Amino acid sequence: MLVLVAPGQGAQTPGFLTEWLELPGAADRVSAWSDAIGLDLVHYGTKADADEIRDTAVAQPLLVAAGLLSASALGNVTPGAVAGHSVGEITAAALAGVLDEGAALSLVRKRGLAMADAAAITETGMAALLGGDPEVTVAHLEKLGLTPANINGAGQIVAAGTKEQLAALEADKPEGVRRVVMLQVAGAFHTHHMGPAVDTLAKAAEALTPGAPKLTYVSNRDGGTVASGAEVLERLVGQVANPVRWDLCMETFKELGVTALLEVCPGGTLTGLAKRALPGVRTLALKTPADLDAARELVAEHTA
Repeated sequence: MLVLVAPGQGAQTPGFLTEWLELPGAADRVSAWSDAIGLDLVHYGTKADADEIRDTAVAQPLLVAAGLLSASALGNVTPGAVAGHSVGEITAAALAGVLDEGAALSLVRKRGLAMADAAAITETGMAALLGGDPEVTVAHLEKLGLTPANINGAGQIVAAGTKEQLAALEADKPEGVRRVVMLQVAGAFHTHHMGPAVDTLAKAAEALTPGAPKLTYVSNRDGGTVASGAEVLERLVGQVANPVRWDLCMETFKELGVTALLEVCPGGTLTGLAKRALPGVRTLALKTPADLDAARELVAEHTA
């Protein structure tokens, strides 16, 4: 059984869309998306530097566009389940048929702007903690006033909070944690700091008419599968200020009988987690079009 997954913010790198835009029709398609949402995705995906694409308002639409473009390049694929990490949930919702591409890109554009505005209120950020016991780590983070914003499994928890709280974490790591790595994101996502963005996104969601998922959709909230398009949309809104439970998503993949996991562009992060948490499961990350042939072979081997 194949699971198709989409990465979240921080996966983007300068120029990562360049080769994808060389595929037939891709540049025109992305240009049309750019016009529709008022953001030059072609420029940001090919010529912008790391600081420019670190901007939340840019990174989020760029990631969803990349995910949709790379998934369509696979051809007709019917995975056993879909899921996305953080903003990747919007990509997954589109892949499942809950939102069409235009609605997904419109929603993520508004999401990125709203989260950027919320992040500007207080100087905040996120840091990945590698290793350690989850219970010990979470208790230590709470003592420092930090939120375990992403519980990713495979020995990784992402803390979020103010710059001062993160500095305190660097100086005082939880017992057993090997490293604290500051992430290239511009805010404390999936925490109470994003409260203002939830209200903005809820209003944007009111204008959308979601469809029922055509594929099994696995939610970041609790790793549960969601069969209602309206509930998927409600969860997308609320998830902005709630922790990502990717560990529980991977537990659900196991329960569903996953045998292969394919990560859309810019792949790598989620396949890395799966290699440690889902032993025996084949994994492949779409990084460039050169990965498409291997990905199609994986799809053929692991879908009915």
